[in-house]
Amino acid sequence: MGITIGLALVFCALLLAGWALRLRRGTGLPWVPVISQDVLGRELERPLIARRIGLSGKPDYLLDIRGGVVPVEVKPGRVASRPYESDLMQLAAYCLLVEETHDEAPPYGLLRYAERTFRLDYTEAVRAEVLALIDEMRATLEEDQEGERTHADAARCAGCGFFEQCDQAIAEDA
Repeated sequence: MGITIGLALVFCALLLAGWALRLRRGTGLPWVPVISQDVLGRELERPLIARRIGLSGKPDYLLDIRGGVVPVEVKPGRVASRPYESDLMQLAAYCLLVEETHDEAPPYGLLRYAERTFRLDYTEAVRAEVLALIDEMRATLEEDQEGERTHADAARCAGCGFFEQCDQAIAEDA
């Protein structure tokens, strides 16, 4: 009887290990240690904060790759053959935050869509582009202008964080 229970436990352990391996492969992320994550209801203890720049954020994952920290942004509902520019800029901002908070620039960041993982090399040009975008966004906010809607996509409109207050909303109130 004891051998039967032992074999059953070994079989269950093998099934669980196989399930875990398949789940990990499905993430599309490299097999490296995860420093922190902001997914599956397990929030980061605190956001990354770069006071000098006035920027903070929480990447979905921070990975330890060869002693360096690499941010990962996950967009599980996106299916595209090329990454969206806005997603790349969000990832670039996370790279900037890692650089500011860890005193070392990450070599790249990873952007995971439903079926593909994209790599954004974090170069001086990317850094300059995201800093310019941050400056542009600040200037727009300081002008105290009403932002104009830049799309005609009802689903995107409904998913916006300002949907409830927007006077330009095109989506039906859910």
